[in-house]
Amino acid sequence: MLMLLAGAVFALPAFAQSPEEWESLEKDVNFYLANDLGRNGYYDQKTIAETMGVMAETLSVECVLAAGDVHHFEGVRSVDDPLWMTNYELVYKHPELMIPWYAILGNHEYRSNPQAVIDYSKVSARWNMPSRYYVKMIEDNGVTVCVLMIDTAPLIDKYRQDAEDYPDAGKQDMGKELAWIDSVLDTVKADWILVVGHHPIYAQTDKNESERTDMQQRVDKILREHGNVDMYLCGHIHNFQHIRVEGSDIDYVVNSSASLSRDVEPINGTQFCSSETGFSVIAADKDELCLHMMDKNGKVLYTVKRSK
Repeated sequence: MLMLLAGAVFALPAFAQSPEEWESLEKDVNFYLANDLGRNGYYDQKTIAETMGVMAETLSVECVLAAGDVHHFEGVRSVDDPLWMTNYELVYKHPELMIPWYAILGNHEYRSNPQAVIDYSKVSARWNMPSRYYVKMIEDNGVTVCVLMIDTAPLIDKYRQDAEDYPDAGKQDMGKELAWIDSVLDTVKADWILVVGHHPIYAQTDKNESERTDMQQRVDKILREHGNVDMYLCGHIHNFQHIRVEGSDIDYVVNSSASLSRDVEPINGTQFCSSETGFSVIAADKDELCLHMMDKNGKVLYTVKRSK
């Protein structure tokens, strides 16, 4: 009996928040955001996957948005690539994670066969990627969250011009995708509008600055013109960042890696940053949209809030 008690004591701190605290985050619409996952379960990937599953036992999570780089380092070769098992299926195996996953491509997927990431939708009951960019409407209890899932590598010259490492990026019609983003934002009706891409528009990082200037000139210009985008969400940088920029009402959020993180420092406009690994919980009702940055143990590090 004493041994069982001791085991229980050590088991409790595995999750920094209690189910009661997790339940308090719930709104009418609830879903996860995760990215930069694919490390074959190493580093914090298995821990974070288990936390996501256990939290979903309490929190009514409808789906997972997978914002790219599910497969480090060279993407996948086909729908039968073993990385689908070691990076995804055998890691995100908790019963509560057998929900729809809506994915986009990251730069690492572009290093091999990006079409295989789309085609895996025909293999997996939970993997959903109808095309390289698309709209997902998440709706419950009369609340609608419109998510534009965009394909960012072909929008950045660094990838378009590197035919050796990213052979497929330069083949994509950048103008067609940008026109699509413009047309969707011109007509969409929803309580909240999110745009999700793999690459950041604004972020502190030692990655090539041209990645962000291309995104600012091509994507951010369109988002600002419409004035109806609440948040731009991305990954790629492997840390948490929330940035506000003068002249824009958009909250720019970098979601941390769900496996291995990097150091981060504040820049002009930084509201919060953290080098913790983790994922985000997004919860919305008619009056409020919240993005909770969660560490690997399920503790809320920071919340981005928008109110009507």
